[in-house]
Amino acid sequence: MEYIVHLGRPNDTTGRLDKELRTYDLLDSLGIDYHRVDHEPLETMEACIGVDEALKVSMCKNLFLCNAQKTKFYLLLMPGEKKFKTKDLSKQIASARLSFGSYEDMERFMDITPGSVSVMGLMNDKEMRVQLIIDEDLIKESYLACHPCINTSSIKLRTEDLLDKLIPSIKHEPIFVSL
Repeated sequence: MEYIVHLGRPNDTTGRLDKELRTYDLLDSLGIDYHRVDHEPLETMEACIGVDEALKVSMCKNLFLCNAQKTKFYLLLMPGEKKFKTKDLSKQIASARLSFGSYEDMERFMDITPGSVSVMGLMNDKEMRVQLIIDEDLIKESYLACHPCINTSSIKLRTEDLLDKLIPSIKHEPIFVSL
């Protein structure tokens, strides 16, 4: 499939979900430039390969996690090609064994569904229930790609804009880890 890269938000927003449009509104209000590719639903890192090639960047792996007691929730951002080992992360953040958070909690806290998990979902976490965790290797890259709260589009933005503009605006101070 051939992917077309667009600069910024779609001109025609017919059929787009409100949460996707809120993502573009936030990025535009912060003066963050981004490129966008629309595509069929992508639910795995393997499915993202064509989009990665079009955007010339690897999709960021976004994992919604919780502790064993289901009292603490985390959004882990890491390079897409990296293997995730829960024990390595648990040790660094001094948390009980971690597992994947439920669909219900993901939707309740971040207004996103499986396959659409993204740092952009934290704009919807007004109660600050989800702790942002970022693998240090991810911030070494100039750009990163993620979904705009929906898995039928992907966006590419500068890592510097993520750290200096987006994260401060959503007030989710990250914990940096080395996985």
